[in-house]
Amino acid sequence: MNARGLVTELDRLAELAVNYDESEAPRGPEDPDWHVDVASAQLGTEPRGDPVPGGIFESACVLVRDYEFSDHRLIRGVFRPADELLGRNMLLEGRFLFLRFYLGVRVTAVVDGTRECPDGPQRVWGWTYQTLDGHLEQGKLTYEVVKDLTTGVVCFRLDAYSRRAPIENPVLRTGFQLFGRRTQLDFYRRVGQRMHDLLAAHEAGAPLPHPARLAGDVVLAPSASRMRPWDPFALPLRHPGVHVARRARKGRT
Repeated sequence: MNARGLVTELDRLAELAVNYDESEAPRGPEDPDWHVDVASAQLGTEPRGDPVPGGIFESACVLVRDYEFSDHRLIRGVFRPADELLGRNMLLEGRFLFLRFYLGVRVTAVVDGTRECPDGPQRVWGWTYQTLDGHLEQGKLTYEVVKDLTTGVVCFRLDAYSRRAPIENPVLRTGFQLFGRRTQLDFYRRVGQRMHDLLAAHEAGAPLPHPARLAGDVVLAPSASRMRPWDPFALPLRHPGVHVARRARKGRT
């Protein structure tokens, strides 16, 4: 899909709703109907106390805000950085061989403050998105930068729950059953490593990366993403999951 097509798909997300009922969310890590995942990567250490201006914590927040932690070989993000973070729509492009899956998510929560924990207070900044109609998954994913104010250790934390959304196409459904979970776990592993590597490079003098301009006020993240000559020829699958509202209307009919 070319740049104009990506912007068009991004603009259509405003019409879509979250594709699951929050009342069905898992009640614990062993819920048999959901994958519940938590991952953490240590990014470095600052002096104890509040975050250091321009230090690891603040730099990590910039990377998370800009979706720079994503591995562009698996998922790219299209969004308007000028939009308010809470409520922001993002078009995710999942990449698998010659296929491109265009999936919508919406930021539904932002955290920015101090959290009391058993081991002491933590400074936390991050955001949560939920999947929209047509996504291959249903669920919620939270990205956080966390500083332990007692030890000074800064971590990148990921907290998620998900399950496969209804998929009408039998080929896509089988493919997702075979490769979806494996790809998901690979993505979780890579984002922590990428955050660590980007901050290590920044500590050594490299500037922080920023998303590439796609068109107008829309960007393509992470910065390693570029529109390749062959991208418009890949097979685009737009919001391939079943749309909950559409399915409900069919049921009433």
